[in-house]
Amino acid sequence: MVARNMNNSPKNTKKKRSNQIRSFFFVIIILIFAMSIYAKISTSNTIEEVAISDVIARANDEKGDIAKISVTGNDVMITLKGKEIATQHSYRDGSGTLYEQGLINHCNGLSGDALKTCKEKYPTVEYAEPVDYSGIIFNIITLGVPIIVIILFFSYMMRQAQNMNKENIGFGKAKAKLYGPDKKKVTFKDVAGNESAKQDLEEIVDFLKNPKKYEVLGAKIPRGVLLAGDPGTGKTLMARAVAGEANVPFFSISGSEFAEMFVGVGASRVRDLFSKAKKNAPSIIFIDEIDAVAHKRDARGGAGREDEQTLNQILVEMDGFDNESGVIVMAATNRVDMLDKALLRPGRFDRHVDVTLPERKDRLAILKVHFKNKPCDEDVDLEALAAKTAGSSGADLANIANEAAITAAREGHKTITANDVTEAFERVAIGPKRKSKVMNDHERKITAYHEAGHAIVGHVLPDSDPVHKVTIIPRGATGGVTWFLPPEDRSYKNIYELKDVLARAMGGRIAEKLIFGEDAVTTGASSDLKNVASLAKGMILEEGMGKETRNLVFPEEATGYYTISTGKPYSEKTAELIDKEIKALSDEAAKRAEAVLKANKTALDRLANELLEKETLEEDDMPALLKGTVLPESAKLH
Repeated sequence: MVARNMNNSPKNTKKKRSNQIRSFFFVIIILIFAMSIYAKISTSNTIEEVAISDVIARANDEKGDIAKISVTGNDVMITLKGKEIATQHSYRDGSGTLYEQGLINHCNGLSGDALKTCKEKYPTVEYAEPVDYSGIIFNIITLGVPIIVIILFFSYMMRQAQNMNKENIGFGKAKAKLYGPDKKKVTFKDVAGNESAKQDLEEIVDFLKNPKKYEVLGAKIPRGVLLAGDPGTGKTLMARAVAGEANVPFFSISGSEFAEMFVGVGASRVRDLFSKAKKNAPSIIFIDEIDAVAHKRDARGGAGREDEQTLNQILVEMDGFDNESGVIVMAATNRVDMLDKALLRPGRFDRHVDVTLPERKDRLAILKVHFKNKPCDEDVDLEALAAKTAGSSGADLANIANEAAITAAREGHKTITANDVTEAFERVAIGPKRKSKVMNDHERKITAYHEAGHAIVGHVLPDSDPVHKVTIIPRGATGGVTWFLPPEDRSYKNIYELKDVLARAMGGRIAEKLIFGEDAVTTGASSDLKNVASLAKGMILEEGMGKETRNLVFPEEATGYYTISTGKPYSEKTAELIDKEIKALSDEAAKRAEAVLKANKTALDRLANELLEKETLEEDDMPALLKGTVLPESAKLH
């Protein structure tokens, strides 16, 4: 083993150079300070010239300020009254004679003609006031304080410069989190549901464990695996499970962490990340939300754009991998349509794994995982909860389990009850109860008929889902809720089912109109009308369900031409036709809802009155209240 001389490392060299610069500035500042003090003291001891006649006059005056005159040879020493302290200072002339600081004769040490000439030239004597130490101290303070402030300021600026240097050194480093053997391991057993996705990923795990098995047969393992699915479906958890199963280092980073305001930083971080992964091979790189840096490039961009430089570097790094690198790149996104095509081609992200919303059996498995360590009453029915959470993601189900525990604790329960679970589900799906929301009797009546209208129309129409619950208790942004739950999960919906959804959504507004008059409708139906518009628009633009536009679709993200007038991939005439088709679907839904409610006015009144009395009606209450309802001929689809 060779010992490394750490004293000569680049880091220590930079530190030493920094300390030298700091010491140099400190010495310069101290010298400036000392010179300033010396100059002040020197200027305070200036000599004042006084005529000899003035000295004699002041000596003869009893009230004068001269206390003593001493004459030694040609030297005259004058001591002022109250200034005896001046005798502490001395003066030595050219011949080496020591004198007390006071009167100083310019002709000192001369004799004969030289003395005569000197006296003619200097007819005065000089004396110096003794040093005023209080003035010196004041001068030191007035000079020292600013200098100390300057020293502190320079020290602060130097520390800031050092910190910036440290940051700049790591500016281009990747901020990936490393999950190694010391971290909590996640395996496929911790991932409930998504069996098809797990099967696709098992090959990746097997390759990382047994690479020779594939190399012998000439098989090339996918260089990249793209996990696509809705938010909260467990894409990141899946990637960590792959790393846990293969027992290899797992580098996790978000796409947004590559982006910076400085051009080139993102590309530098990409290089650093892939370099670290290669050094730790076999390993996995996981880039979450990759669409943040890998969206489609177009002519409006530029080679100097930071996001495009980052994407180009990712493309280069993935294309430069060889089969023996032992690095697998995994990425997750919920917007595959936004990704650049170069990233999706074979040789980069070869394999696409769809992490879909869980089906009923998967939801049940996920709920069991999240309720496993939570004490629950025997009446808690997870199968029923799985049935009514269609469309929920794994994250939603985890949130429901957590909210159920919070609700039980808030209510003082020792275990989680069925009511706690129901409240948690409704809180996550719609929002919390707004107990502070107070409605007057008229508003409660409007809400009751509004929700009853939804329930009647939804119950009567043949292709609508069954009524699960009706309440006039405000939740979230709603004044009341009518809940419809499908009896089973369905992958497709036909045009009849969608038209029934439109009609039951219009049931609330139509009920208000029938009971309170044409001009008495309220803003309570605003959310319903938005849903109707959105669903009708989707049926026409994306599903080809219009009468005159049947089998034609007009996707918003189409790659064809865009007209100048509409900014869409269709002409202005087609836009008018689309608007006409959307309006036709909405008008048809309103007419069907009105026909149903007029034919079942008695049931509408009965259900509304029951809501005013009980506020909430469950699925079991519906058969008796909706008994005798009929489907009028005008509401049928022909």
